[in-house]
Amino acid sequence: MKYLLLLMLLPVAAYAQQTAPVKVDLGSNSVKTITVLEQPDFLAADGNEAWVIDNTKNRIHKLEVASNKPLVTVNIAGACAAPVIAFDAVWVMSCTEKTLYKLDKNTGKIIGKIVTGVADPNGEMAIAAGAGSVWLLTDSAGILTRVNPANNTVQQVIQVSPGSYCAGFGFNAVWVTNYTLNTVQKIDINKNRVTATIKVGKKPRFIAVGEQGVWTLNQGDGTVTKINPVTGSVAATIDVKAVGGGGDIAAGAGGVWVVSTNNQWPLQRIDPVTATIKTVYTLQPQQGQPFKVDGAVRTSKNYIWVSNLYRKTVWVLKN
Repeated sequence: MKYLLLLMLLPVAAYAQQTAPVKVDLGSNSVKTITVLEQPDFLAADGNEAWVIDNTKNRIHKLEVASNKPLVTVNIAGACAAPVIAFDAVWVMSCTEKTLYKLDKNTGKIIGKIVTGVADPNGEMAIAAGAGSVWLLTDSAGILTRVNPANNTVQQVIQVSPGSYCAGFGFNAVWVTNYTLNTVQKIDINKNRVTATIKVGKKPRFIAVGEQGVWTLNQGDGTVTKINPVTGSVAATIDVKAVGGGGDIAAGAGGVWVVSTNNQWPLQRIDPVTATIKTVYTLQPQQGQPFKVDGAVRTSKNYIWVSNLYRKTVWVLKN
């Protein structure tokens, strides 16, 4: 891949200066608590509605702020990965079928299927949408596939680094993390190729694009890296104490939101301007139950949606 221009940038050594964040209870500060009977995990949100993957990997539910329970359930074998709402549809991956599903975002009706492959057996954040396309990491050898949502066909196959699993779209580019190489790759949507590779924290898994930056959740050292999307340089490193697997990150509603498996820091809100943690949302142990936290987070215009696998719950916070 000699034709690639590799811009290798070291992350900043100093962490953002952090004062003690405010701690509040997640449950009592939510405007809605929605019960999902299985294990709610990855989310997509749009306005007053959201879609959540059931972690038993066979269905996806449609949620609404006004309802205490799911409104629509769609059965998809091996449903996995963070769904995406774009082009008047919900895009969902089946890891068992290695197929991208297109659902009507109002009714949940299946209106398209595209056999694509999937890079990560667990799906994770394989799907992104923007610039008139759906983008999907389809092969662990390093393939980013560009799908035309109008006719549900593959229009471009782009080479990325092997072992690239998570993608996000924003600032007129696709951004892809690589867990092994500790990098983020920037894909030019006009040239359909990688134009920069940026060093971040250890084992970057999940990625969020928006709120003045590109943000990675680094499972190897429990940090979040902020990338300046214009210069491609690392702007900040934030210690969010999220070492290990699981978790999620989202940018929107005026903040950067981090879910982790650290039961002392289950949800955090980072100020995107100062790159410091402003709020930690806590959970209380349930009597007779193991104290475990993990799940996902997404934002819409007015709300922040937070799932928890172990409590069968999606909380909705007001922006």
